[in-house]
Amino acid sequence: MPGLTLAGLRIVADCANGAAAAVAPELFRRLGGEVTLLHIAPDGRNINDGCGALHPAHVAEEAVSRGADLGLTFDGDADRCMLAGTHRNVINGDAILLMVARDLKARGLLTGDLVVATTMSNMGLEAALKRSGIRMLRAPVGDRYVLEQMLKHDAALGGEQSGHILLPHLATTGDGLLTALVVLDLIARTGKSIDHLTEDLKVFPQVIVNIKVHEKKPLESIPAVAAAIRAAEEELKDSGRVVIRYSGTEALARVMIEAESEEAMRRLADGIAGAIRKELGI
Repeated sequence: MPGLTLAGLRIVADCANGAAAAVAPELFRRLGGEVTLLHIAPDGRNINDGCGALHPAHVAEEAVSRGADLGLTFDGDADRCMLAGTHRNVINGDAILLMVARDLKARGLLTGDLVVATTMSNMGLEAALKRSGIRMLRAPVGDRYVLEQMLKHDAALGGEQSGHILLPHLATTGDGLLTALVVLDLIARTGKSIDHLTEDLKVFPQVIVNIKVHEKKPLESIPAVAAAIRAAEEELKDSGRVVIRYSGTEALARVMIEAESEEAMRRLADGIAGAIRKELGI
């Protein structure tokens, strides 16, 4: 991104009182533009406290109230980045993958016309990529699994809905500030706003229900749970997705449903969650 300048752009960046707070001031000073930095005073206790990528609605609100062209927000260790447009809209990792994938393809840099996402990425991303002649491969949740599939398939781009983006031709790990620079470079080169670049991403309604469990018993081995999952999959077919998994770090079962119909989405998610809660809930 040599020669990148933010001249003419008004940006709000939320550093989450974390790692980005030490780097962002100098980085954006060198790039020019009018950049307002929020939450750049970590005290050892306020990291991610109501701010940053864990609370992206905050920068979305600030971007609008300050008349900014774009909002950027990082998490505490600055490996994730989310964006905000001009309509209080949060732009997550799925939208970033779409923008960057199209740009890399146009420049002949998207190897195999392939993007690696995760099971949590929205069906709308998959549909939008397909319209652009780009395949999407899903990996389990976690950047290590995304990278594993990227290496296996020689993919140039991968990432998670959470804003953790992997660009191995630029860095060996996820880096939220690098992700921001890639997006800013795209805006500068094309002259298009962030809202224009993401306007055709039609997000399927999605709900995630977390259920506290006393053990992580294989869900397919529980008849009532397996039946509820099977019924949901049969009803949705190609109009939605069912993803059920245990958290890797907490005693939680996560039920994720996407569907064109919001009514069906909530009804089926509640049905599966209820079955899990009855059998394994605390």
